[in-house]
Amino acid sequence: MATEIALASAPSLEPIGPRAFFNRELSWLEFNWRVLNETGNQRHPLLERLKFLAISDSNLDEFLMVRVSGLLGELEAGVSTRTPDGRTPAEELSAVRQGMVAMMREQRRVFGELLPLLAAEEIHLLPYGELTAAQRHDLRDYFEREIFPVCTPLAIDPAQAFPFISNLSLNLLVVLDDGDGSRRLARLKVPPFPRLVAVKERAARSHTFVWLEDLLVQHLDLLFPEMHIEQTYPFRVLRDADFEVREIEAGDLLERVRAGLQLRRFGEAVALQVDEAMPPELCNLLAQHLELSADDVYPLAGRLGLTDLMQLHEIDRPDLKDEPFVPRVPPVLASTKDIFAAIRQGDILLHHPFDDFQPVIDLLNQAATDPDVMAIKQTLYRVGLHSPVVDALRTAVDEGKQVAVLLELKARFDEENNIGWAEELERAGVHVMYGFAGLKTHCKLALIVRREPDGIRRYVHVGTGNYNRATARLYTDVGVLTCREDVGADVSDVFNFLTGYSRQRHYRTLLVAPVTLRDGLKQRIQRETSLHMQRGDGRLLFKLNQLSDPELIECLYVASQAGVRIDLLVRGLCCLRPGVAGLSENIRVFSLLGRFLEHSRIFSFHNGGDEEVLIGSADIMQRNLDYRVEVLMPVASAAIRRQLNAILEGYLADTRQTYELNPDGTYSRRQVSGRGVDIQRRLIKEATSAPARSHPFGAAAQPLSRIA
Repeated sequence: MATEIALASAPSLEPIGPRAFFNRELSWLEFNWRVLNETGNQRHPLLERLKFLAISDSNLDEFLMVRVSGLLGELEAGVSTRTPDGRTPAEELSAVRQGMVAMMREQRRVFGELLPLLAAEEIHLLPYGELTAAQRHDLRDYFEREIFPVCTPLAIDPAQAFPFISNLSLNLLVVLDDGDGSRRLARLKVPPFPRLVAVKERAARSHTFVWLEDLLVQHLDLLFPEMHIEQTYPFRVLRDADFEVREIEAGDLLERVRAGLQLRRFGEAVALQVDEAMPPELCNLLAQHLELSADDVYPLAGRLGLTDLMQLHEIDRPDLKDEPFVPRVPPVLASTKDIFAAIRQGDILLHHPFDDFQPVIDLLNQAATDPDVMAIKQTLYRVGLHSPVVDALRTAVDEGKQVAVLLELKARFDEENNIGWAEELERAGVHVMYGFAGLKTHCKLALIVRREPDGIRRYVHVGTGNYNRATARLYTDVGVLTCREDVGADVSDVFNFLTGYSRQRHYRTLLVAPVTLRDGLKQRIQRETSLHMQRGDGRLLFKLNQLSDPELIECLYVASQAGVRIDLLVRGLCCLRPGVAGLSENIRVFSLLGRFLEHSRIFSFHNGGDEEVLIGSADIMQRNLDYRVEVLMPVASAAIRRQLNAILEGYLADTRQTYELNPDGTYSRRQVSGRGVDIQRRLIKEATSAPARSHPFGAAAQPLSRIA
């Protein structure tokens, strides 16, 4: 297995300046540009291209609510600390705003290009004036029956408090004339109905929609009788959603998170999006009441809230969506009903979504009813709305098993869902813990303790993705099923750390944040550097979501300067600057965006020929290494290490969906002549050609709400 870490020390890096790093926030914007660029990628079916547009807008909303709100908070607090790339918070915010304005405008331009393509496929988003008289009559009836009772116009008047504008809501600012020449203003919140209102069509294949706000505008006479409607202007408010839960003790964490959700709804406004036709005096009025500066106002030509275009992905047009496929089940699992016996034969790799997630659920279901199973322990981060994993845990309690769950309440934007699951699990008799003050529990672990003839045996699942069947169909992740004694003992220690007062500082094989993971990765990079200086065959190949930690980036620079060949598959933001002479000329960075969200974290070290490969939950970010409970597991099976390295090399060979990071921070799509390689499609083909199959998925799977 792995050689000892204690080797000759690697060379030290000369002091490097800010120019060695890319800005984290600007790098994230580059990532969202790549998401948006997929809208123009004709290799994707049309509704999938539209999905990428919706995702890019959802991503940008979250960026405003979390990252931009954080920068505004730093400015308000007088923070002057410079980022690793040398920017003050004010300089960083200015650059970010410029990037966001350009992106918002491009999103609307791209949407304009997609509209005629949709119309050619009989999917029409029409202005209200283009509807037939019969269609308008039906819509008026629908408005009076369904929408009118929900609408609540609110006057904007100096004698009354300015109405509260909720986060992410779409609103109409209505300008009225009451007949005496006095101008009145009112705010009308667009009610929570589908944003795109279906219009009756005779042809079954044809789909026509009007925008809900247009329907409102056409029927304002019912809401403001005897008033003259001068003009209406849509606007949208985004608020600070990065609330901080200040835990006093674990016992009241649930209530504190619940209270935090209310804070998110009423958080300070951070951005105002308006129709560019809105007069400046009205923009200023809204900004003043929302306590926003002129820089926080984004006038836009076109529709606001393009995230709602995801609704069109629900249309029953399989010819305009990705083709569904049947994931495989590894033969060792397909040929047996006893998953425990299969794991005892050797570790098992699952590569989702090409391998079905069902074996993980089957393992928990078998454990729930197996009379020899004594206990089940599991971490849950993003569970989903309907969870067979939770069903299995409830069954286990009913069967008399001891069941303990670390359910992370602070999983951003899943807090409310997780509160509901926490309460349901507690009612079922599960021991539920909520984590630590100042730490998120992000590791993906399941532990099953079973009594067997030769003693107690622990079965473990270590993964890179959440225990969520829906996202396991949409994200690429890997997981390993094992009953290795050292891994089982370490996972037991991790759960004791999570659920009790253990202060475990040493682990047999796992790297665990915030205790050993940072140093473990750093030492392995240094080991690769030292071995390369001795042997000349150094190679690092990492696949992860984000790369921003300055200390480990500097370690990679040292390895590059020593001549180690480094390939980094980083889906999202990357603060490392590759290809710079004398600094990082031996480092390449690639980003792949395709049908599935790349989510797996795999770290491969050549290690002088004695290859070491780790999988787990952690990205190379300060938050993952220092402020979360994360786990990376060294893979013991030589066969699985070969499989994982083959997967990594396959991604490096992709020439269809991959971008390469340039030294100036821009990304270029790989150029290829001929057919090229699409690794995700190749993996689908390999999965569907396997003899062992399970149920199909794809067409019925829910679309991604965001890529982040």
